[in-house]
Amino acid sequence: MSRAVHVAGVGMVPFTKPREAVGYERMGEQATRAALVDAGLDYALVEQAYVGYVYGDSTSGQNALYGVGLTGIPVVNVNNNCSTGSSALFLARQAVASGAAECVLAVGFEQMVNGALGVGFTDRTSPFARFEAARDALQEPDDTAPFAAQFFGGAGREHMERFGTDRSTFAKIAVKARRHAAHNPYAVFREQVTEEEVLASPAVHGPLTRLMCCPPTCGAAAAVVCSADFARRHGLDASVVVRAQAMTTDTASTFDAADMRRVVGYDMAVAAAGQVYEAAGVGPEDIGVVELHDCFATNELITYEALGLTPEGSAEKFVLDGDNTYGGRVVTNPSGGLLSKGHPLGATGLAQCAELVWQLRGTAGPRQVDGVSLALQHNLGLGGACVVTLYERVAA
Repeated sequence: MSRAVHVAGVGMVPFTKPREAVGYERMGEQATRAALVDAGLDYALVEQAYVGYVYGDSTSGQNALYGVGLTGIPVVNVNNNCSTGSSALFLARQAVASGAAECVLAVGFEQMVNGALGVGFTDRTSPFARFEAARDALQEPDDTAPFAAQFFGGAGREHMERFGTDRSTFAKIAVKARRHAAHNPYAVFREQVTEEEVLASPAVHGPLTRLMCCPPTCGAAAAVVCSADFARRHGLDASVVVRAQAMTTDTASTFDAADMRRVVGYDMAVAAAGQVYEAAGVGPEDIGVVELHDCFATNELITYEALGLTPEGSAEKFVLDGDNTYGGRVVTNPSGGLLSKGHPLGATGLAQCAELVWQLRGTAGPRQVDGVSLALQHNLGLGGACVVTLYERVAA
């Protein structure tokens, strides 16, 4: 048995560069309080909490929430790499859908440091060892490039070689991200850039330049999810429902297909999106707005195809035709995405959730996409996990 799960409140703090950030516990508390205020709910009515972060000691989730209140509820700490925030949301939704709880909180935060991502524990087997072996079998190792850029740069190069995609197309995606972020007060990078500036920025790996890569970012976001009965009893806004949600992990094709796109999670996204579309009885042609995991401009492009927004091999035309932005077929990352809003790993999935809830409520201001009733979220973690969530606006 499964029942409807509504997103009654969302909140986040403005994302910042690491040198400008406050502590994770303060960011987590502020985002949680913002979500509770948005819902119009007392924290004492929350029955469980799932708190996501990647870089932090155990029980950091409790430390952040203890600033909100000491109510004795279960607090579960979640770490699923870059898909951590949406993994916390996945667990919170499951708790409500199953009837285990009526009202649950999902929170994500990250206090990052400057520089590229690295491996935290060097005295044990890396969880990326299989991925590195698959990568090194397909492309020359590059010790000068950041870890993640080697993977996603390689995936972009794979698309170029298979389908003739031009490097400038990735630059166009980065330009679009800044254009969207200009209207988002929560985004780190709101200054506009040109295609020429993106291409001229320092080379990173493969087709990637620095302006095609998401920055290290600090921030937090949160969501309150509840049952329809709970929302009705407490007078909460029940106008946004989680229509369907799926989480997938890697299959043999990640490592056996000899395809860098698959090494970075293409098949996980295909599978998760397919499960969501089937469960909801809709197709990608029904979606008007998407927040997807653009950790690199190359990943945004291949994700268009993984989510079925455009057929495999046609993503370049999708970009050149303007179908990925306002006035096109589907607005992707109206928030500015990870490229411009920022990517505090544990917070990203819940920041995506917040943006899509605002879009469905019609409260996104100058970022508002007209006439949307369905919104799709894609959050990916190398190593790996992919969470795809479909939200729907319903009669309150």
